[in-house]
Amino acid sequence: MSIPVNARVRAVPNFLDCLHSARRFMEEQDQATARSRFARLQAELAKARSLLSFSPSSGRPARFLDARSGWGRFQAETAMQLAEELGMPELRELVLARHVVLYAHSQQEVVLLSLRHERQLAYRMTS
Repeated sequence: MSIPVNARVRAVPNFLDCLHSARRFMEEQDQATARSRFARLQAELAKARSLLSFSPSSGRPARFLDARSGWGRFQAETAMQLAEELGMPELRELVLARHVVLYAHSQQEVVLLSLRHERQLAYRMTS
């Protein structure tokens, strides 16, 4: 077995929008601790990026793809369509301390699609 070459990791605009939303939520929730909490999230994402670069399939299979509700199926289909458009139909989730990252990948590339807090029920998905 050979060690893979590091994969390229990039984010789509939707992921960056989710990150900005997380920061705004932290600021609205508690202005005094928002900066340090967001810095922790950024540090977790930097570690996640390194991990995914080395091992793109490190995350768990995306659990919401088996959703049975109408909304859940719509979300799953939207995510699968976006991944297919990127040429990476494999969807996975990487669990951080309090957030979950949705990403698509191949052996050469990882694309961060969305970010949600562990208490949020669904990812925000836009193309």
